[in-house]
Amino acid sequence: MTRSKDKRDVYYRKAKEEGFRARSAFKLLQLDDEFGIFTGVRTVADLCAAPGSWSQVVSQKLRLPESASEGNCAVAVDLQDIAPIPGVCTLQGDITQEDTLERVRCALGGRRADLVLSDGAPDVTGLHDLDEYVQCELVQAALRFCVAMLAEGGKFVAKIFRGYESALLYARIRPYFRELYIAKPRSSRNSSLESFIVCRGFTVGRSYASSREELTAIPAFVPCGDHESEDPDMAYDLTLNPSVHQDMH
Repeated sequence: MTRSKDKRDVYYRKAKEEGFRARSAFKLLQLDDEFGIFTGVRTVADLCAAPGSWSQVVSQKLRLPESASEGNCAVAVDLQDIAPIPGVCTLQGDITQEDTLERVRCALGGRRADLVLSDGAPDVTGLHDLDEYVQCELVQAALRFCVAMLAEGGKFVAKIFRGYESALLYARIRPYFRELYIAKPRSSRNSSLESFIVCRGFTVGRSYASSREELTAIPAFVPCGDHESEDPDMAYDLTLNPSVHQDMH
């Protein structure tokens, strides 16, 4: 296969063509194809959302501008400022802080979220154990947010780095959800440590009833995306416009 002159992968370039701010939009789309993440969802909290590609997907899936009168709503939060996204309330704040939680609650009109998303990640150092530990702490912060804000039966999707800390992370998340999966979207590079934890059926009550065997069970691993779709570790000749150079992840 002919190597592209632009070294950035096919999903970077497809994101440019389709108007997404980052290639990560395709990861969420592929997760939704596999797990029906947006089925029955009307309220969404997107954590660590900058630059906003996942919120762009949320805006499309919930048809937020058109459905505002029906009560669909979404809020995106990040430490960095997020450029406006149609139908999405963008907030600048720290998800570990109580005042940020209250601002999100207010933005959702006092309702709980049907879906909480977290595609955040630390600045990678290359020290895998350290990167995994910091990412684990970030996911647990998102989990604490879920406990405060997620509706009964709600869903939680978060980026994780699989490694030594993974089993402990699964054990901490599992008591709150009826279903737990680890997924690797096709658009995620094989060389990347990242996977995504997909949780369905939120309920606080299970946190007191789960057995030891259930808590220590390893979640099912699910590859997502059509096997015939593009491989992000390959280079392709595409007729996309390379004139815009925005850093995409």
